[in-house]
Amino acid sequence: MSASASVLFDAPGPQARFRHRLYSVLVVIALVVGGWWLFNAFAEKDQFTAEKWKPFLEADVWKTYLLPGLEGTLVAAAISIVFAVLFGMIFGILRLSEHRWVRWTAGAIVELARAIPVLILMIFLFAVFGSYKIFPSDQLALAAVVIALVIYNASVIAEIVRAGIRSLPKGQSEAAVALGLRKNQLMRLILLPQAITAMLPALVSQMVVVLKDTALGYQITYVELVRSGQQVGASQQNTIPALMVVALIMIALNLALTFLATTLEKRLRGRRKKGTAVVAADSIVTDGAPGVDITKT
Repeated sequence: MSASASVLFDAPGPQARFRHRLYSVLVVIALVVGGWWLFNAFAEKDQFTAEKWKPFLEADVWKTYLLPGLEGTLVAAAISIVFAVLFGMIFGILRLSEHRWVRWTAGAIVELARAIPVLILMIFLFAVFGSYKIFPSDQLALAAVVIALVIYNASVIAEIVRAGIRSLPKGQSEAAVALGLRKNQLMRLILLPQAITAMLPALVSQMVVVLKDTALGYQITYVELVRSGQQVGASQQNTIPALMVVALIMIALNLALTFLATTLEKRLRGRRKKGTAVVAADSIVTDGAPGVDITKT
């Protein structure tokens, strides 16, 4: 084993490095060839002519179709992410409850929510809301999209939060209990901030899923970006360019969301190293004996 070998993997030797470079070159060549073939296939069908792309330089196309669709996507995604994270944290903590009936009830709800396909849930909620007139008619589709996304993604986030909390060393909980912290203080000040920081990449991935799944609202007439793109394609006879523009906008949104989450993750990790993200043990002064629960920060 070479000096640079890690615990899990040996450092690659000269032959292994040669194979890795060879595989990388072959993958790049395959991607270039595939991209060139796709480009030629679209070009032969006249998908790159100026006539197909000119509508996207007109303000009316954006005002009539794309901007309302973009607004619908962002509104549904923002509301869904906020409530999915909130309920995900709540159910993630409930799944760790010391009371068996609370733990089992929360687990049953989470497993049921994860098992139902989002599209079926949207269609079901849309039909129920429409039949019983629970929401105004102009808000039916938005309500069905948001609630379906919240139910499914909150169940996934609950499992992410639960896994993050359980991955923390037990010594931290034991030390906090010894200092006299209550259960809610232990969760709020010690465990949850660390779990969120550690699980942030997985949480970001789930937020990206929420953003993309708003496109399922097309099936229940919700005005979102993909639906608007198809309407542009139908009106301007340029379906492929319209979907390409929609794809570029969605990629830009996902990259922006990932950038914001990465920046937040770096800030949280930086604060954690400085001891400000998580309350340090020595910053809590206990006026009484351990277990008396008199604390000052």
